[in-house]
Amino acid sequence: MDVESLIKEQTVILSDEESFFGLVAEHKRTLYGIAHSYLRSEADALEMVQEATCRAWIKRRSLKDEGRFTPWLIRILINCCNDELKRRKRVIPSEIQGGESGVIEMTSDRKLDMERALDAVKPKYRQVLVLKYYRDMTLAEIAAVLERPEGTVKTWLNKGLKQLRDKMKGKGDDRYV
Repeated sequence: MDVESLIKEQTVILSDEESFFGLVAEHKRTLYGIAHSYLRSEADALEMVQEATCRAWIKRRSLKDEGRFTPWLIRILINCCNDELKRRKRVIPSEIQGGESGVIEMTSDRKLDMERALDAVKPKYRQVLVLKYYRDMTLAEIAAVLERPEGTVKTWLNKGLKQLRDKMKGKGDDRYV
């Protein structure tokens, strides 16, 4: 099969509703995990996956390279999550934002410290840290998702880790240094 017929076949796949949602379903666990790492709520994560799927369906014709469907979809999801976080900052005062969801979740102090420190890291660095350490993506995959050179992703990862260490060191715990 030549390259041109393969591209036509993939274009047909993405234009067919059933095939499109089949491709999305293949990545639903990854999408949910990324959304949950941003929003820290099952319901919100599921809503963002649904929103990202809807946006991807609407914009499916804008995808130029059908082989880059997965990074494209993840980028849409990250944008949805960032939009939601911005909306929350406008609506909810920052003191309340930390954890009054009506559900009490038992979490270790170490995990809470890590989440707070991660929240304090610059957003572009946080994205790389979440994709690398929470979603086990390679640097090449992260570079594709964020549409940045791999060298930039490495730099962001190192700077993010430094910020995270500095935040954790401020907690008085030398284990993170």
